[in-house]
Amino acid sequence: MWAQCMRRTPLSVILGLLFLSMAATSKCLGKYHELLLQLRRQADLMQDTSTLLDPFIRIQGLDTPGLKEHCRECPGAFPSEDALRGLSRQGFLRTLNATLGLVLHRLTALYQDLPEAQQLVGLNIRGFRSNIHCMSQLLRSSSEAETPEPTQPGPGPTPPPTPPSDAFQHKLKSCRFLRGYHRFMHSVGQVLREWGESRSRRHSPRRAPGDTALARPFRGGARRTWPFRRDRRLMLRGQLPR
Repeated sequence: MWAQCMRRTPLSVILGLLFLSMAATSKCLGKYHELLLQLRRQADLMQDTSTLLDPFIRIQGLDTPGLKEHCRECPGAFPSEDALRGLSRQGFLRTLNATLGLVLHRLTALYQDLPEAQQLVGLNIRGFRSNIHCMSQLLRSSSEAETPEPTQPGPGPTPPPTPPSDAFQHKLKSCRFLRGYHRFMHSVGQVLREWGESRSRRHSPRRAPGDTALARPFRGGARRTWPFRRDRRLMLRGQLPR
């Protein structure tokens, strides 16, 4: 059943996840922008509901009108985007790493009867956490190292096995968990984009105060400052300005 659902998942998404996961498990990238771009691409792919949530809804029979609407994220299950944005960069990475560790444990239990899904999920999250570790090392070795701070709480521990009578509620809880996970990864991608924008602004050239049209570069690249009108008249008469 899982294989049939995965066939409906866009091939580009599956291949993208596998490629980025394998790249992430290799040696750390030493360039900030390359590593940040890889993290952003991973977050974009992992927020795609076609990778986990949509197949789960179809497998569990929750894709009927009246049931799918109940699959909403539980408030507080994952850190909000505002909470992530308020963290330092090292704090953000620690929170992300801890949250994904709990997510991996929860998803492993959720897909214990689906080894194909279990393997794909594990590969993606481990690859992403590997890049988180690389980024943390890169920031720690640069001037952007920051004072340690507490991480934001992640999702709770894996719930105990659900009795058969509550099987439907268990499906809804798992569906809401997956919905929250994809939303969380969307928020992660948004914060990572802001990292790139803030760094670009910090390194962009700025115009010096008082830079006006009196001093403009010519085609040759040299600057020429025009004298005041009175001095120009004196120079034409062969006199020096006082």
